[in-house]
Amino acid sequence: MAAPSGRSTRWLWAALVPAALLCLAARAAEEASTAEFDVRPGGEVHSFSRSLGDYSCTFTYSAQGGTNEQWQMTVGVSEDNLLFSCSLWRPQGKSYLFFTQFKAEVKGAKIEHAMAYSQAAVGAQSDIPLKQEEFEVTETTVSHREGKFRFELSKLMIVARTPRDEL
Repeated sequence: MAAPSGRSTRWLWAALVPAALLCLAARAAEEASTAEFDVRPGGEVHSFSRSLGDYSCTFTYSAQGGTNEQWQMTVGVSEDNLLFSCSLWRPQGKSYLFFTQFKAEVKGAKIEHAMAYSQAAVGAQSDIPLKQEEFEVTETTVSHREGKFRFELSKLMIVARTPRDEL
């Protein structure tokens, strides 16, 4: 479900998945929605959701330090309606907030791949993936792993398979 472990394969996987997600985003260009939202510190639990048709993505988190940060969430459905994507990130690249918890939940589809990053690509900077032990992926959620997560999050990407009616 998530990226394979191992130093060399993790970096290869981290390079290939964004390219694949860009292809998905291009295919879903007519069926995509992007919204900006504030990630707020203060230790309280906050949520932000976006829906597209029968599918939705909800990001729930708690963060400390600094001031509000502007983030974006994009949800999309492929033209053939087989894939639903949910991406959220800080456009400036690195978040300076300390996330005490996070969870992204998808409804209406099952997660095929998910990746979390401590830094999002911007300018000459590259995406820096979290270590595999820092987060966990289930059929419908991506969340921090208690005791392993190092409090850094700047980007989450999810690709989920939608249910398919067989004739």
